Amino acid sequence: MRTFVQAQASLLETRTTECRGVLCALLLALAGMASALHAQQSPVVDLTVLKNAGTPRDSFPGSWLTYGKSQSEQRYSPLKQIDTSNVNRLGLAWSYVAGPGGYGQEATPLVWNNTIYGITTWSVVFALDARTGKEIWKWDPEVNQATTKGITANRGIALYNGMIIAPSLDGRLFALNALTGKPIWETRVSYTQDHHYVTMAPRIAGGKVIIGVSGGDSGENRGYFDAYDATTGQRSWRFYTVPGDPSQPYENEAMRVAAKTWGGDFYKKGGGGAVWDGFAYDPDANLIYIGTGNAEPWVQKFRGAQNVDNLYTCSILAVDLATGQLKWYFQTVPNDNWDFDSVQQLMLLDLTIEGRPRKVLTQAAKDGFFYVLDRVTGQFISGAPFVKVNWAKGLDDSGRPMVNPEAYYDKEPVAVYPTGGGAHNWAPMSFNPSTGLVYIPASYSSYTYAADDEYKPNTSGTNRGGGAEPRQIKAPSIGPVAPEGVRGGLQAWDPVKHRLVWRADGGGGIGGGTVSTAGNLVFHVIQDGRLMAYSADKGEKLLEVQTGRTGMAPPITYEIDGKQYVALMGGVGMRAAGRGEAGAGNAPADNAPTLFVFTLDGKAELPKAAPPASAR
Repeated sequence: MRTFVQAQASLLETRTTECRGVLCALLLALAGMASALHAQQSPVVDLTVLKNAGTPRDSFPGSWLTYGKSQSEQRYSPLKQIDTSNVNRLGLAWSYVAGPGGYGQEATPLVWNNTIYGITTWSVVFALDARTGKEIWKWDPEVNQATTKGITANRGIALYNGMIIAPSLDGRLFALNALTGKPIWETRVSYTQDHHYVTMAPRIAGGKVIIGVSGGDSGENRGYFDAYDATTGQRSWRFYTVPGDPSQPYENEAMRVAAKTWGGDFYKKGGGGAVWDGFAYDPDANLIYIGTGNAEPWVQKFRGAQNVDNLYTCSILAVDLATGQLKWYFQTVPNDNWDFDSVQQLMLLDLTIEGRPRKVLTQAAKDGFFYVLDRVTGQFISGAPFVKVNWAKGLDDSGRPMVNPEAYYDKEPVAVYPTGGGAHNWAPMSFNPSTGLVYIPASYSSYTYAADDEYKPNTSGTNRGGGAEPRQIKAPSIGPVAPEGVRGGLQAWDPVKHRLVWRADGGGGIGGGTVSTAGNLVFHVIQDGRLMAYSADKGEKLLEVQTGRTGMAPPITYEIDGKQYVALMGGVGMRAAGRGEAGAGNAPADNAPTLFVFTLDGKAELPKAAPPASAR
């Protein structure tokens, strides 16, 4: 493992050679000694540290070093100072106003070196003392707010070798010095002129930064994700998720295969397949797993051909990290017509299924099914609805959905379960190895789909039916039915027996999220501002705290100097001048984006409550 100390020593040797004079050498020596002392306190986060994060070999069990806590994205913490016996004593330790805002918060903070790192609206990055909330540095990429379209939140940052890797909405990717916030390198991922923007939390895999582009519903674009050298920012490879103009050479064999599943002039409308969330990495197989978005436009009649699969939209892709070549794929919704992206969280688990140990990949998908796949081969193992579903009658033996013909809406509006936002969207789920359960923030409502009479550029090709009563699907629905009037809640799901174990009302698939701990706890943040805690095994509600914010991000937990903390972001803030982002509303300054940090017997005062807002 190349340590921070070794890196500083190498740098010191080079600069001492270049600098002539006793004073220069003395200054450099003092700087090297300071860096070495700092490194002894906080060893650098390298590939070995990241590989072991979240496992029994974790070097920093009290930190939070990557978006999903581990590269398997389980969001499980071994911390147990806070448990079922004392979680009701949780109080605010401190809070920090991150900025004026203009959109809800979606980012997962990271913790290392006694520092908590976050990213807020318009891609502003900050570093705070994780014990006190004192600001260490703040960095604004100065995104052009007049020309950057789409949502204005980021879902997170990455940490590697003393650098914070941060995306900006306008398509740039930065490496910042974790100690100072000063830029180290900058590269270009996308351009706003192409209707692309970047909201995905970057991830580190084998010395590369993986990042995808959003924009699947905002324009005519072709989805892709990239791998960049984490040290230099140089792009290693790019993987397009859908084929391009068939008159041009295909980028690889995967695109040649995919082209056979499209037709007409689809490429003039982009195709879709945006990559804005789901990711996992298996360092032993050296495979990265990526979830892809919906086909564009939503309605098949506008895509140039009907009843074709449209690869690789609504798919889970396994890609060789070294080469960028596709190893296998699994398509959850061929010929998607309902915006059922497969971009939701991908989680790697080691499960015993039918008496046999299996290395699996799991996803609680937007389409309402919980999938279990062999993560080495891509073989379908199981799939079951975790909410009410009526767009499909079930899955066949290969995992392909048996689509209900009544769910198509080319000629009249139709009410489809699950909702257009998905049974599960970007609100992260978590896993607890003690209970064997996955905790899924889920939405239960239906959605009315109606097709436009004709396609208009840069649209989805759909509407909500103009207030007309939607046609109800007569075929029986499948999956657990929620209590009457409940729009969403937390599902405790058994991935082996594929059954619902317990459910708690409140929240949904968009906004907030979960973390599970060795203290037999599940922390659940709800979009309306509440922090909840439940016993992981039985679902008993143990805590409810209203933060006074709306527009909530997922929670994390960390430990410093023997004290465990729970942290989360929330708040919408003021809408940017001249903009009208969905979800921004006319939120006043007392709903400013804020980082909240709680601990046992915390005594800080919670801020004034934001105006009431319904949870999504």
